[in-house]
Amino acid sequence: MSVRQLILVRHGVTDWNASGRAQGQEDIPLNDEGIAQAHLAAGALAKLNPTRLLSSDLSRAQMTAEALSKATGLEYQADARLQEICVGSWAGLTKPEITQLWPPYPDVLASGQDFRRSPTGETGAECGERVGAALQDIALNYDDERLIVVGHGLSLKVGLFSLMGLDYEAATRLHVLANCGWMVVTPGDRWRLRAYNITAG
Repeated sequence: MSVRQLILVRHGVTDWNASGRAQGQEDIPLNDEGIAQAHLAAGALAKLNPTRLLSSDLSRAQMTAEALSKATGLEYQADARLQEICVGSWAGLTKPEITQLWPPYPDVLASGQDFRRSPTGETGAECGERVGAALQDIALNYDDERLIVVGHGLSLKVGLFSLMGLDYEAATRLHVLANCGWMVVTPGDRWRLRAYNITAG
């Protein structure tokens, strides 16, 4: 038993996205632009005839899922395992502020190597294992359905790459998923990425 297709959608933009602040698992809502993005994406995604909606339990993802719910007539189910990577004590900080605390940050980030997001945060691999396990469970729990999963840019990407047997460094080679952008994947013995960074705009 397995789903036919998973459509993995990043939430709309927030004020912290716009100001370059690390959000992690802080519960930051969509701003007005993000709400508009969510409704635009929902109209396009509804045409794909999804059969079920799931979402991270963080408000920016749930607000995006609510727009999809209105467009499709489907209720969504929240799953805490789909949250963004935990950045611990770096939450709310900009790149220059993080660099003041940990000077190697810009070089390590640019290199593609994995690292822990603050002393109290996750590594990319840890996030990938968490979200990958959630996606695997979702894929196995619903037979022959087209599911939309609303989550977060980094965690969805590293979660999928974990399922594909690829590491964090490989995931960094793909550009960041746009706000309200989505990717299409099919599960099976080998997970396949069919499309990446599709947007309605």
